Amino acid sequence: MKGLRLYVLRFTSLLLLAILTACASVASPVVVSPTGEAPTSWPSPTASPFVPSPTPFPTPSPVPSPTAPPTPTPEVEFAFAVTADIRIYAGPGAYDSSRFFRGACEAIAAQGPVAFMVSPGDVDPPDGILWTITRTLGADFRWYPAVGNHEVETPEDMDWLRCYGHGLTDPTGRPVRPGPPGCPTTTYSFDYENAHFVVLNVYCDSGGDAVTDGDIPDHLYHWLAADLSSTDKPHIFVFGHEPAYPQPDALTGRVRHLGGSLDAHPAHRDRFWNLLQERGVRAYICGHTHNYSAIRVNGVWQLDAGHARGLGDTGAPSTFILVRVRGPQVTFETYRDNMQGGLYTLVDSGLLTQNP
Repeated sequence: MKGLRLYVLRFTSLLLLAILTACASVASPVVVSPTGEAPTSWPSPTASPFVPSPTPFPTPSPVPSPTAPPTPTPEVEFAFAVTADIRIYAGPGAYDSSRFFRGACEAIAAQGPVAFMVSPGDVDPPDGILWTITRTLGADFRWYPAVGNHEVETPEDMDWLRCYGHGLTDPTGRPVRPGPPGCPTTTYSFDYENAHFVVLNVYCDSGGDAVTDGDIPDHLYHWLAADLSSTDKPHIFVFGHEPAYPQPDALTGRVRHLGGSLDAHPAHRDRFWNLLQERGVRAYICGHTHNYSAIRVNGVWQLDAGHARGLGDTGAPSTFILVRVRGPQVTFETYRDNMQGGLYTLVDSGLLTQNP
């Protein structure tokens, strides 16, 4: 009996040892590193060496702030004045009065900025007219005169205009383009902003600048055709002393120089007018009749600026015209006095539509 109990005790001890050894093997597995050595520390249970960390998404580019629309280029805007047939009633002395040409200049000054003035003929004596202009519109104000029939009759006036035209510049200071041989300083052209201007001496031919009775002969015509072909400006204005189509005064109905203007040479007149139409000229602006009128012939405007002599001519109101350019649009405004040396008021206006 004693031997049997000893046997059972040994068997139980061995069984208990085997169970403990097996439990220890399950609770503490042996992990071997690639080098064959057990690691000294264990990875965190929440991190696996076999699962790569997520790749972060690329940082989006910042959204650009809305770009303000470009500031539009402002439209070209300017005005120029037209005065004609001023002769005698200007300058210092008895005619330095608001009842004569000075009154027209003062009224022009009251209309706001005006870039320059063109006078299509009969401006004798020209030094007196320039004297009045500079004293009412400013010492640097630009004046562009054309030759009229009364200057042709007066050699000293022609000498003055030739000398004046020799150094003439456009409103920005660039020399004007000279006319053809025979009248290189009394016919000229220039650009300003988006417009082209041509001032013709209609008494010019190859023999000189005071040799015709008012005409557009071949010599002058071919120079004009070349000049108009060389410009790309959208607005073109041509000036000359005599009208192509003389008209009665818009108020009084007075008629002067009918048949004694460019219409005295109808073939040359028609060829000239066709050229203006073909080249897209906005207006032919003239004087000579002392009568104001605004007509459109075959798509081209003719503006006769009348006279700006104040009481120097009581057969029609004293007149000046303002032409305003606003980008693609061109308009005219006509101001006339009360035929008693009084104030100038707006009496006519219109859109100088381009010919089709």
